[in-house]
Formats: sequence, structure tokens, C-alpha cells
Amino acid sequence: MPLEELISVLRSFWPVWLMALFVGVVVWTLWPNRRRKLEEDYSHIPLRDDEPDEER
Repeated sequence: MPLEELISVLRSFWPVWLMALFVGVVVWTLWPNRRRKLEEDYSHIPLRDDEPDEER
């Protein structure tokens, strides 16, 4: 199989690669242990006060 044909075949599968990447990131993020940690660490970010700006 020449390189041009291989590149053509791989280009036709880019939606599959993109969907697999998306599903992988979602599964990694929502895995039970990781989800619990993310909820504990990041769920209060909107409620945190901003640090005061330093005088320039």
C-alpha cells in the first residue's frame, strides 16, 4: 500500500478518532473516583473570593 493511499484511508477515519478521543476524555473525567475528587476540588471555585489585585 503506497503512502498516499494509507494517508487517504487514515483521513477518512478522522471522525472515528475524534469521537474515540472525546469518549475517552468523558470516561476519564466521570470515572467514579476521579469524579468525586473533581467535585470536592473544583465545585467551590465559583464561590471563592478573588485575591486582591496588587498595586502596580
